Parts: sequence; C-alpha cells; structure tokens
Amino acid sequence: MKVMVLVKGTPADEGKAPTTELFEAMAAYNERLVKAGIMLDAAGLKPSANGAQIVFQGGTTSVVDGPFTEAKEIIGGYWIWQVSSLEEAVEWARQCPTDPSGAYGVLEIRPFAEDEDFGDALTPELKEREARMAEQLRAQRG
Repeated sequence: MKVMVLVKGTPADEGKAPTTELFEAMAAYNERLVKAGIMLDAAGLKPSANGAQIVFQGGTTSVVDGPFTEAKEIIGGYWIWQVSSLEEAVEWARQCPTDPSGAYGVLEIRPFAEDEDFGDALTPELKEREARMAEQLRAQRG
C-alpha cells in the first residue's frame, strides 16, 4: 500500500525554521524509514507566501496568491511510503519526532488510489493511456 503522509501545521508557525536539534531528530527518523525500506520520497515545502491556490467555483477559475492566512492548517511537507497496511503507516507516524517548542503539528496519512477504486469509470482505454503517460514520465526522468 502506497501512502502519502502530509505534515500539517498552523499559519502562525509557518516559515519558522526548525532547530538543529529537530533537524537531527528528523534525519535519524528518515534514516530509519529508509533502512526499513518504506520511504519512497519526502520533502519540505516553502511557506504558503511563496505559493498560489487555483480555485474552481461556479464555472470560474481564480488564482489566490499566498500566504493563505484564512487556512486553519498549512501543509509544510510530505513523505511517500510503501507500507503493508494503514496500521503500519500509523505506527511509523507515531514515532515521528515532534517540535520541542510544542508547536502544533498533525500528520495526515492518505492512501493512494488504486485503479480498482474507480470501478467502470476507468475504462481499459483510459488505463492504457495512463500506462503510456507513466512510461513517458519514467523515460523523461532517465
């Protein structure tokens, strides 16, 4: 099972640099994830002030530049893990280091959708098209 683990915080804490202590703890944690063979990818994200939201509503599209001050939670980073179950992902997430300052933080675990989750809407032709695009992406990455 492939999952994305979203690292969430509040707008008030957004952009605050982690301490060296937290960086060291997180590096040790990430090394454990890699050694266990579950981490596929991970990255931190710049503050929302550096981003934009594209809003689709009522048949119109609008762009909202960051920061996203009205948001209750901001995504600060992510991991992508390959685990045997949601329970395994939860156990790994429970071991994540926390900010010693006591800042609010949440990890949200979301399984990736699989082809069978879409039923008949994902036709064999669309599956083939998706497979061709996936192959093209692999070729572009080398």
